[in-house]
Amino acid sequence: MKHIAIIPGDGIGVDVTREAVKVLKRAQQVYGLELALTHFDWSAEKYLKEGIALPEGALDMLRNEYDAILAGAFGDPRVPVGKILFKLRFGLDLYVNFRPIKLLNETLTPLKNRTTKDINFVIFRENTEGMYINMGGIFKKDTPDEIAIQEDMNTRKGVERILIAAFEYAQKHGKNCVTMADKSNVLRFGHDLWQRTFRDVALRYPGIKADNEYVDALAMRMTLKPDQYEVIVTNNMFGDIITDLGAALQGGLGVAASGSIHPGKVSLFEPVHGSAPKYAGKNIANPIGAVLSAGMLLEYVGYGEAAQGIEKAVIQTIVTQQTTRDLGGSLSTTAAGDAICLALK
Repeated sequence: MKHIAIIPGDGIGVDVTREAVKVLKRAQQVYGLELALTHFDWSAEKYLKEGIALPEGALDMLRNEYDAILAGAFGDPRVPVGKILFKLRFGLDLYVNFRPIKLLNETLTPLKNRTTKDINFVIFRENTEGMYINMGGIFKKDTPDEIAIQEDMNTRKGVERILIAAFEYAQKHGKNCVTMADKSNVLRFGHDLWQRTFRDVALRYPGIKADNEYVDALAMRMTLKPDQYEVIVTNNMFGDIITDLGAALQGGLGVAASGSIHPGKVSLFEPVHGSAPKYAGKNIANPIGAVLSAGMLLEYVGYGEAAQGIEKAVIQTIVTQQTTRDLGGSLSTTAAGDAICLALK
Protein backbone atom coordinates (compact mmCIF):
# COMPACT_ATOMS: atom_id res chain seq x y z
CA MET A 1 0.00 0.00 0.00
CA LYS A 2 1.29 3.44 -0.98
CA HIS A 3 0.24 6.24 1.35
CA ILE A 4 -0.36 9.56 -0.40
CA ALA A 5 -0.94 12.91 1.33
CA ILE A 6 -3.25 15.29 -0.55
CA ILE A 7 -2.81 19.03 0.14
CA PRO A 8 -4.97 21.14 -2.24
CA GLY A 9 -3.70 24.41 -0.76
CA ASP A 10 -5.05 27.72 -2.02
CA GLY A 11 -7.01 29.24 -4.88
CA ILE A 12 -7.37 27.07 -7.96
CA GLY A 13 -5.23 24.47 -6.23
CA VAL A 14 -8.43 23.21 -4.66
CA ASP A 15 -10.16 23.01 -8.05
CA VAL A 16 -7.42 21.21 -9.96
CA THR A 17 -6.45 18.87 -7.13
CA ARG A 18 -10.04 17.64 -6.98
CA GLU A 19 -9.72 16.52 -10.61
CA ALA A 20 -6.27 15.01 -10.09
CA VAL A 21 -7.60 12.95 -7.18
CA LYS A 22 -10.51 11.86 -9.35
CA VAL A 23 -8.04 10.62 -11.96
CA LEU A 24 -5.97 8.85 -9.28
CA LYS A 25 -9.08 7.01 -8.11
CA ARG A 26 -9.90 6.07 -11.69
CA ALA A 27 -6.34 4.76 -12.10
CA GLN A 28 -6.84 2.69 -8.95
CA GLN A 29 -9.79 0.97 -10.62
CA VAL A 30 -8.18 0.50 -14.02
CA TYR A 31 -4.76 -0.69 -12.84
CA GLY A 32 -5.61 -2.19 -9.46
CA LEU A 33 -3.36 0.23 -7.58
CA GLU A 34 -2.98 0.04 -3.83
CA LEU A 35 -3.28 3.66 -2.76
CA ALA A 36 -4.38 5.21 0.51
CA LEU A 37 -5.24 8.90 0.01
CA THR A 38 -5.35 11.20 3.03
CA HIS A 39 -6.49 14.82 2.70
CA PHE A 40 -5.06 17.74 4.68
CA ASP A 41 -6.57 21.23 4.83
CA TRP A 42 -3.28 23.11 5.25
CA SER A 43 -3.83 26.39 3.44
CA ALA A 44 -3.81 30.16 3.72
CA GLU A 45 -7.38 30.08 5.04
CA LYS A 46 -6.39 27.74 7.84
CA TYR A 47 -3.37 29.89 8.63
CA LEU A 48 -5.50 33.03 8.82
CA LYS A 49 -7.97 31.31 11.15
CA GLU A 50 -5.54 29.45 13.40
CA GLY A 51 -2.16 31.13 12.88
CA ILE A 52 -0.55 27.79 12.01
CA ALA A 53 0.97 27.03 8.61
CA LEU A 54 1.91 23.42 9.32
CA PRO A 55 0.84 21.69 12.54
CA GLU A 56 3.53 20.60 14.97
CA GLY A 57 4.95 17.26 13.93
CA ALA A 58 3.61 17.52 10.36
CA LEU A 59 7.00 17.10 8.71
CA ASP A 60 7.88 14.04 10.79
CA MET A 61 4.48 12.54 10.02
CA LEU A 62 4.93 13.06 6.28
CA ARG A 63 8.49 11.80 6.41
CA ASN A 64 7.66 8.63 8.34
CA GLU A 65 4.13 7.71 7.28
CA TYR A 66 3.77 8.76 3.61
CA ASP A 67 5.33 7.77 0.32
CA ALA A 68 4.49 10.96 -1.59
CA ILE A 69 2.54 14.22 -1.47
CA LEU A 70 0.18 15.60 -4.11
CA ALA A 71 -0.21 19.36 -3.71
CA GLY A 72 -2.39 21.82 -5.54
CA ALA A 73 -1.04 25.35 -5.30
CA PHE A 74 0.02 27.67 -2.51
CA GLY A 75 -0.18 31.43 -2.32
CA ASP A 76 -2.46 34.11 -0.94
CA PRO A 77 -1.81 37.87 -0.90
CA ARG A 78 -2.92 37.97 2.76
CA VAL A 79 -0.24 35.53 3.87
CA PRO A 80 3.60 35.84 3.78
CA VAL A 81 5.14 34.03 0.83
CA GLY A 82 6.12 30.40 1.30
CA LYS A 83 4.45 29.75 4.66
CA ILE A 84 3.59 26.17 3.68
CA LEU A 85 5.46 25.33 0.48
CA PHE A 86 8.87 26.54 1.66
CA LYS A 87 8.47 24.67 4.94
CA LEU A 88 7.71 21.49 3.03
CA ARG A 89 10.53 22.06 0.54
CA PHE A 90 13.23 22.88 3.08
CA GLY A 91 11.89 20.76 5.95
CA LEU A 92 11.81 17.62 3.80
CA ASP A 93 15.02 18.62 1.98
CA LEU A 94 13.41 18.33 -1.45
CA TYR A 95 16.53 19.37 -3.30
CA VAL A 96 15.54 18.25 -6.81
CA ASN A 97 12.93 20.26 -8.66
CA PHE A 98 12.20 18.03 -11.65
CA ARG A 99 10.40 19.52 -14.62
CA PRO A 100 9.60 17.52 -17.74
CA ILE A 101 9.32 19.79 -20.79
CA LYS A 102 7.30 17.56 -23.08
CA LEU A 103 5.06 18.69 -25.91
CA LEU A 104 1.98 16.47 -25.88
CA ASN A 105 0.49 17.73 -29.14
CA GLU A 106 1.82 19.97 -31.92
CA THR A 107 -1.15 22.33 -31.58
CA LEU A 108 -0.02 23.47 -28.14
CA THR A 109 3.38 24.98 -28.84
CA PRO A 110 3.81 28.60 -29.97
CA LEU A 111 6.86 27.54 -32.00
CA LYS A 112 6.43 27.14 -35.74
CA ASN A 113 6.91 23.73 -37.36
CA ARG A 114 7.87 21.92 -34.15
CA THR A 115 6.76 18.38 -33.38
CA THR A 116 6.43 16.35 -30.19
CA LYS A 117 9.86 14.87 -30.95
CA ASP A 118 11.45 18.33 -30.97
CA ILE A 119 10.28 19.38 -27.50
CA ASN A 120 10.99 16.53 -25.11
CA PHE A 121 13.60 17.15 -22.43
CA VAL A 122 13.83 17.55 -18.66
CA ILE A 123 15.20 20.23 -16.36
CA PHE A 124 16.79 19.62 -12.97
CA ARG A 125 16.56 22.77 -10.85
CA GLU A 126 18.43 22.93 -7.53
CA ASN A 127 15.65 23.54 -5.03
CA THR A 128 17.13 24.38 -1.62
CA GLU A 129 20.03 26.81 -2.14
CA GLY A 130 20.96 29.76 -4.34
CA MET A 131 19.15 33.10 -4.23
CA TYR A 132 15.91 31.79 -2.74
CA ILE A 133 16.98 31.01 0.82
CA ASN A 134 16.31 34.50 2.21
CA MET A 135 19.86 35.33 3.25
CA GLY A 136 20.61 39.05 3.25
CA GLY A 137 19.10 42.21 4.59
CA ILE A 138 18.18 45.87 4.12
CA PHE A 139 20.06 48.77 5.69
CA LYS A 140 18.65 52.32 5.94
CA LYS A 141 15.31 51.23 4.49
CA ASP A 142 13.19 53.87 2.73
CA THR A 143 16.01 56.41 2.69
CA PRO A 144 18.09 57.70 -0.22
CA ASP A 145 21.03 55.67 1.16
CA GLU A 146 19.14 52.36 1.31
CA ILE A 147 21.21 49.22 0.74
CA ALA A 148 19.69 45.82 -0.07
CA ILE A 149 21.82 42.68 -0.04
CA GLN A 150 20.59 39.30 -1.32
CA GLU A 151 22.99 36.45 -0.83
CA ASP A 152 23.46 33.60 -3.30
CA MET A 153 24.49 30.53 -1.31
CA ASN A 154 26.00 27.52 -3.08
CA THR A 155 27.52 24.57 -1.22
CA ARG A 156 29.64 21.79 -2.63
CA LYS A 157 27.19 19.24 -1.19
CA GLY A 158 24.16 20.98 -2.65
CA VAL A 159 25.66 21.48 -6.09
CA GLU A 160 27.10 17.99 -6.28
CA ARG A 161 23.89 16.18 -5.39
CA ILE A 162 21.73 17.98 -7.96
CA LEU A 163 24.36 17.28 -10.64
CA ILE A 164 24.46 13.62 -9.65
CA ALA A 165 20.66 13.46 -9.85
CA ALA A 166 20.78 14.81 -13.41
CA PHE A 167 23.48 12.37 -14.54
CA GLU A 168 21.75 9.44 -12.82
CA TYR A 169 18.52 10.28 -14.64
CA ALA A 170 20.38 10.49 -17.95
CA GLN A 171 22.04 7.14 -17.36
CA LYS A 172 18.82 5.42 -16.30
CA HIS A 173 16.78 6.78 -19.22
CA GLY A 174 19.35 6.36 -21.99
CA LYS A 175 20.06 10.06 -22.49
CA ASN A 176 23.30 11.03 -24.19
CA CYS A 177 23.95 14.53 -22.88
CA VAL A 178 23.60 16.58 -19.68
CA THR A 179 23.80 20.36 -20.15
CA MET A 180 24.59 22.62 -17.21
CA ALA A 181 23.47 26.26 -17.34
CA ASP A 182 25.36 28.85 -15.31
CA LYS A 183 26.76 32.39 -15.55
CA SER A 184 30.32 31.73 -14.46
CA ASN A 185 31.72 34.48 -16.66
CA VAL A 186 30.34 37.10 -14.25
CA LEU A 187 29.31 35.14 -11.13
CA ARG A 188 32.90 34.11 -10.60
CA PHE A 189 32.70 32.55 -7.14
CA GLY A 190 29.44 30.62 -6.78
CA HIS A 191 29.42 29.50 -10.37
CA ASP A 192 33.07 28.62 -10.34
CA LEU A 193 32.00 26.06 -7.76
CA TRP A 194 29.33 24.82 -10.18
CA GLN A 195 31.87 24.56 -13.01
CA ARG A 196 34.43 22.62 -11.02
CA THR A 197 31.86 20.30 -9.48
CA PHE A 198 30.26 19.67 -12.87
CA ARG A 199 33.60 18.59 -14.31
CA ASP A 200 34.27 16.31 -11.34
CA VAL A 201 30.83 14.66 -11.45
CA ALA A 202 30.93 14.24 -15.23
CA LEU A 203 34.06 12.09 -14.91
CA ARG A 204 31.96 9.49 -13.07
CA TYR A 205 29.69 9.12 -16.12
CA PRO A 206 32.07 8.65 -19.07
CA GLY A 207 29.31 7.49 -21.42
CA ILE A 208 27.37 10.75 -21.12
CA LYS A 209 28.41 13.98 -22.81
CA ALA A 210 28.79 16.87 -20.37
CA ASP A 211 27.94 20.20 -21.98
CA ASN A 212 27.97 23.68 -20.47
CA GLU A 213 26.22 26.88 -21.58
CA TYR A 214 25.66 30.32 -20.14
CA VAL A 215 22.02 30.56 -19.14
CA ASP A 216 21.18 33.47 -21.45
CA ALA A 217 22.50 31.56 -24.46
CA LEU A 218 20.65 28.45 -23.32
CA ALA A 219 17.35 30.36 -23.08
CA MET A 220 17.82 31.55 -26.66
CA ARG A 221 18.67 28.08 -27.93
CA MET A 222 15.80 26.46 -26.03
CA THR A 223 13.51 28.64 -28.13
CA LEU A 224 15.30 28.35 -31.46
CA LYS A 225 16.38 24.70 -31.30
CA PRO A 226 14.77 22.86 -28.37
CA ASP A 227 15.50 19.45 -29.89
CA GLN A 228 19.20 19.74 -29.00
CA TYR A 229 18.49 19.27 -25.28
CA GLU A 230 17.92 16.08 -23.31
CA VAL A 231 18.76 16.87 -19.66
CA ILE A 232 19.41 20.39 -18.36
CA VAL A 233 20.65 21.08 -14.82
CA THR A 234 21.01 24.49 -13.20
CA ASN A 235 20.70 26.51 -10.00
CA ASN A 236 17.58 27.63 -8.19
CA MET A 237 16.95 31.03 -9.77
CA PHE A 238 17.97 30.16 -13.32
CA GLY A 239 15.91 26.98 -13.05
CA ASP A 240 12.88 28.98 -11.99
CA ILE A 241 13.16 31.11 -15.11
CA ILE A 242 13.98 28.54 -17.78
CA THR A 243 11.37 26.05 -16.56
CA ASP A 244 8.66 28.65 -17.17
CA LEU A 245 10.13 29.22 -20.62
CA GLY A 246 9.94 25.46 -21.08
CA ALA A 247 6.31 25.47 -19.95
CA ALA A 248 5.53 28.04 -22.63
CA LEU A 249 7.14 25.81 -25.25
CA GLN A 250 4.98 22.84 -24.23
CA GLY A 251 1.67 24.69 -24.13
CA GLY A 252 1.59 26.95 -21.09
CA LEU A 253 1.58 26.71 -17.33
CA GLY A 254 -1.76 24.90 -17.41
CA VAL A 255 -0.10 21.72 -18.70
CA ALA A 256 3.14 21.93 -16.71
CA ALA A 257 3.79 19.35 -14.00
CA SER A 258 6.62 19.17 -11.49
CA GLY A 259 8.14 17.16 -8.69
CA SER A 260 10.08 18.44 -5.69
CA ILE A 261 12.05 15.33 -4.88
CA HIS A 262 14.47 13.84 -2.41
CA PRO A 263 15.33 10.57 -4.17
CA GLY A 264 14.20 7.57 -2.15
CA LYS A 265 12.27 9.66 0.37
CA VAL A 266 8.82 11.23 0.59
CA SER A 267 8.54 13.79 -2.21
CA LEU A 268 6.02 16.36 -3.41
CA PHE A 269 4.32 16.68 -6.80
CA GLU A 270 2.39 19.74 -7.94
CA PRO A 271 1.36 21.78 -10.99
CA VAL A 272 3.40 24.94 -11.40
CA HIS A 273 0.74 27.48 -12.32
CA GLY A 274 0.26 28.99 -8.87
CA SER A 275 -2.93 29.62 -6.94
CA ALA A 276 -4.49 32.30 -9.23
CA PRO A 277 -6.97 33.48 -6.54
CA LYS A 278 -9.16 35.45 -8.96
CA TYR A 279 -10.05 32.23 -10.81
CA ALA A 280 -10.65 30.11 -7.72
CA GLY A 281 -13.99 28.34 -7.52
CA LYS A 282 -15.05 29.41 -11.01
CA ASN A 283 -14.56 25.95 -12.52
CA ILE A 284 -12.41 27.27 -15.36
CA ALA A 285 -8.85 26.30 -14.38
CA ASN A 286 -6.98 23.76 -16.50
CA PRO A 287 -6.50 20.54 -14.47
CA ILE A 288 -3.94 18.92 -16.80
CA GLY A 289 -0.88 20.15 -14.89
CA ALA A 290 -2.27 18.69 -11.68
CA VAL A 291 -3.28 15.44 -13.40
CA LEU A 292 0.17 15.00 -14.96
CA SER A 293 1.75 15.75 -11.58
CA ALA A 294 -0.36 12.94 -10.14
CA GLY A 295 0.99 10.74 -12.92
CA MET A 296 4.56 11.69 -11.98
CA LEU A 297 3.73 10.79 -8.39
CA LEU A 298 2.54 7.34 -9.46
CA GLU A 299 5.73 6.75 -11.41
CA TYR A 300 7.77 7.81 -8.37
CA VAL A 301 6.04 5.30 -6.09
CA GLY A 302 6.45 2.47 -8.59
CA TYR A 303 3.29 2.57 -10.71
CA GLY A 304 4.87 3.43 -14.05
CA GLU A 305 2.25 1.75 -16.22
CA ALA A 306 -0.52 3.79 -14.63
CA ALA A 307 1.53 6.97 -15.07
CA GLN A 308 1.89 6.25 -18.79
CA GLY A 309 -1.82 5.53 -19.01
CA ILE A 310 -2.66 8.90 -17.48
CA GLU A 311 -0.42 10.72 -19.94
CA LYS A 312 -2.01 8.89 -22.87
CA ALA A 313 -5.47 9.79 -21.57
CA VAL A 314 -4.48 13.44 -21.30
CA ILE A 315 -3.14 13.38 -24.87
CA GLN A 316 -6.40 11.87 -26.11
CA THR A 317 -8.44 14.69 -24.56
CA ILE A 318 -6.14 17.26 -26.18
CA VAL A 319 -6.47 15.62 -29.59
CA THR A 320 -10.27 15.54 -29.28
CA GLN A 321 -10.34 19.09 -27.81
CA GLN A 322 -11.99 17.94 -24.62
CA THR A 323 -10.09 20.60 -22.72
CA THR A 324 -10.55 23.89 -20.96
CA ARG A 325 -10.63 27.13 -22.94
CA ASP A 326 -6.95 27.95 -22.60
CA LEU A 327 -6.19 24.93 -24.82
CA GLY A 328 -8.93 25.63 -27.34
CA GLY A 329 -11.70 23.55 -25.81
CA SER A 330 -14.88 24.62 -24.08
CA LEU A 331 -15.00 22.39 -20.99
CA SER A 332 -15.07 23.35 -17.34
CA THR A 333 -12.42 22.13 -14.92
CA THR A 334 -14.74 19.37 -13.75
CA ALA A 335 -15.73 18.28 -17.26
CA ALA A 336 -12.10 18.22 -18.37
CA GLY A 337 -11.28 15.95 -15.42
CA ASP A 338 -14.20 13.71 -16.33
CA ALA A 339 -12.96 13.48 -19.92
CA ILE A 340 -9.52 12.34 -18.76
CA CYS A 341 -11.11 9.71 -16.51
CA LEU A 342 -13.21 8.45 -19.40
CA ALA A 343 -10.13 8.22 -21.63
CA LEU A 344 -8.23 6.27 -18.99
CA LYS A 345 -9.04 2.67 -19.95
